[in-house]
Amino acid sequence: MVRRHELTGPEWELLAPLIPRAATGRPRVEDRRVVNGMVYKIRTGISWHDLPERQGPWQTVYTRFRRYAPDGVFTQALQQIQAHADAAGGIDWLVQIDSTIVRAHQHAAATGRKGAAPADEPDDHALGRSRGGPTTKIHLACDGKGRPLAILVTPGQRRDSVRARPLLERIRVPRTGPGRPRCRPDQVIADKAYSSRGFRAYLRKRGIANTIPEKIDQRRHRLRRGGYGGRPPGCDRETYRRRNMIERCFNRLEGFRGIATRYEKTATSYEAAVSLASFLLWARSV
Repeated sequence: MVRRHELTGPEWELLAPLIPRAATGRPRVEDRRVVNGMVYKIRTGISWHDLPERQGPWQTVYTRFRRYAPDGVFTQALQQIQAHADAAGGIDWLVQIDSTIVRAHQHAAATGRKGAAPADEPDDHALGRSRGGPTTKIHLACDGKGRPLAILVTPGQRRDSVRARPLLERIRVPRTGPGRPRCRPDQVIADKAYSSRGFRAYLRKRGIANTIPEKIDQRRHRLRRGGYGGRPPGCDRETYRRRNMIERCFNRLEGFRGIATRYEKTATSYEAAVSLASFLLWARSV
């Protein structure tokens, strides 16, 4: 019987082939039971120590999560389910990008540890400082159906336009057969925060159409220059209305309490939690 906040049979069948398994050693706690503990943790936002006994020893669940996070297990799972959806023509490549700020719990901010941090862990642990306390920003790219394609975690004060290019470069949907992964959207929709000449030039160089409104100060500056200001960037309002899909995606992600508030001390662990939640959104939509 599948309990609340646990993987269904089809969801586990998608994830099971990607879970690392040791060839030797002592008998392991069942993988599905352990992964259910991870899902329960990020869904409810409880402490690792407070996991129900049916999920297995909390130390085992925590240890495996900390092992899977830097190995990119959940990122690979997300890409694999995207690949199967793309092969069936199920991805709408009208990509939308945006970000949301997440409040970091005081336990997440206590990152002082002895020894050097792993190579893939940023020095600031993707924690920003503000008057309201520590924050983290989730930069997200989703398809036209509101499902995550790429995730980037940064400190809360990072500008959206600066992180737009690295975010799009994280889109890598593998092919189920031969061929390189698909990395280029058909079109990008974004709000005024992404309106910059540099980002528009980057999209133009890659042959990606865009629907991004022009900022008022940029329009005034262009008009002051007269004929030297260039043509106004196109922004189809009917297409722009579809940007609400990324807001819906954020709402579904923040239905996971462990995502809506950051409890993880490291950026690697928090990003892995977002990737696992994104995988579940995909699994429940295909």
